[in-house]
Amino acid sequence: MLTSPEALIAILGMALVTFAVKAGGLLLANRLPREGFAASWLRHIPGAVMASLVAPALVTGSAAEAIAAAVTGVVFFATRNLLAAMAAGVLTVFLARMALGV
Repeated sequence: MLTSPEALIAILGMALVTFAVKAGGLLLANRLPREGFAASWLRHIPGAVMASLVAPALVTGSAAEAIAAAVTGVVFFATRNLLAAMAAGVLTVFLARMALGV
């Protein structure tokens, strides 16, 4: 299969933009404050982003999403391991959707 020059240019352009975004993030990370109000505020951003992604699914979703949210909470409070909690939530919503036929 041959690839057109336009496709190759698009792929290279996307690769350059992806690299620039990641490199820019690494360069800016060294300049972020390590203490104080701004540092405290920045530490809460990942949790806020996760909540903003999960909340709409809980509000508009089926029982599978509610079950998965409960399991995620229980696993997190039992293990204090965010990765394990997220994995349990994803697995639970998958299994619950299959079981409930949603």
